[in-house]
Amino acid sequence: MTAPEAAVAAVDEVEELAADGLRWLIAAARETAGRGLAWTTRPSDDKLDPMLYSGTAGVVPVLLEAWRHFGDDSYADAALRAARSLADSVDGIDDDSLYFGRTGTALVLRALHEELGDTAAGAAADRALEHVRSRFDGTRWSELFELMGGNAGIGLGALLAGDAELAVLALEPYLRTAEQTPAGVHWAHRTGIDSRLHHISHGTLGIVLALARVGRATGRADLVELALAGAADVVARDEAGPQGFLVPHSTPQYRPDVIEPISYGWCHGPAGDAQVFRLLRDITTDPVWSARADRCWHTVTHSGLPGRLRPGFWDNSGRCCGTAGVLALSCDRIAEQQDPYDFAHVLVADLVARAVRDTDGARWSNFEHRATPSDLEPCTGWAMGDAGIVRELLRFVRLIRRGDPRYAFAWPDQPPVPARVRPSASGELTLPGRDARVPGRWT
Repeated sequence: MTAPEAAVAAVDEVEELAADGLRWLIAAARETAGRGLAWTTRPSDDKLDPMLYSGTAGVVPVLLEAWRHFGDDSYADAALRAARSLADSVDGIDDDSLYFGRTGTALVLRALHEELGDTAAGAAADRALEHVRSRFDGTRWSELFELMGGNAGIGLGALLAGDAELAVLALEPYLRTAEQTPAGVHWAHRTGIDSRLHHISHGTLGIVLALARVGRATGRADLVELALAGAADVVARDEAGPQGFLVPHSTPQYRPDVIEPISYGWCHGPAGDAQVFRLLRDITTDPVWSARADRCWHTVTHSGLPGRLRPGFWDNSGRCCGTAGVLALSCDRIAEQQDPYDFAHVLVADLVARAVRDTDGARWSNFEHRATPSDLEPCTGWAMGDAGIVRELLRFVRLIRRGDPRYAFAWPDQPPVPARVRPSASGELTLPGRDARVPGRWT
């Protein structure tokens, strides 16, 4: 077998793994009486989960991705059946946020209307956003005040769902609640907490991303200016310069008994920081942000991930805190600046090696070294489960085949890339056996 033939065979295996993941995911759905398809966080759970983070709303994007990728209408049909359960959940959700509540549900319902022509989904999205608007107290919606569970995510989601007025309403409170620091500003991520978090999921950079995107889209220069002040605070906390970029989780350390001070993934590390810097690059056209994104990538690729270097280090394959989230950034870099495929290959090989495969399909078990048993039950959704991982594997396959790097559903906090990529460094891919493990350090 020649080298190009070997590469094609390996990419075909990745695509087959993604298809097996979809098969397991669809089999895990619950058929609700007259209400369509819905998912629980884990197959053993009893309670249906509508959330973008871990439930049905986060599964729908990979169904749209599979429909576009394979050209198989059965995936679009499953997405439409999921739309019915999501629409039915809108009035009963007790949370308004992007990742945990109505705003995320509205965003996915809007996508189903636009992509598949489901007018009932569009009407449900409108209804969801009206619920969100009605529950605003003038400053916030809940105890949380950040991207995942608070104003920043609500504003970002509302903008992308077509309600710019609600987006501005959600973001303006940051103007009067910003706390001055020696280098810029930051915010408390929830009420009654002394620690200040710094990264995208619950910290300053998540708020920065929302301020910058909403401010740019609505012509609010004051929101963009505030975003840059928040970014300046985080940049001043870098401990890895000049080549790298690494900022602690929080100051002072939040919940030090259970949270490590340094992370590398999307949620609390440089893989997520780089996504914010990509957005600031696009909004300001200042090359300093590209350089900072490059420094984030240097740190990620020299961190030792995806190897399990010690107990608790890199025990997650998922999109939020694990390998799939780093793969998303790697593929962004391949698409935008023709990075070599090398580290993406390492990440994909690790996902192949860690997959659990049998007659039911494929899924991933994350690992908790402090629990017995340590292998956790596989999850279904975007954050820790099949949906988030399969979505990134399908995109990687398209990149290797010089296809379109764009997603069928653009994730709200991941800046989109151009439509096409140029041929770049070799896409040849060699995978280990399914029981193999990738060496612990990439250099």
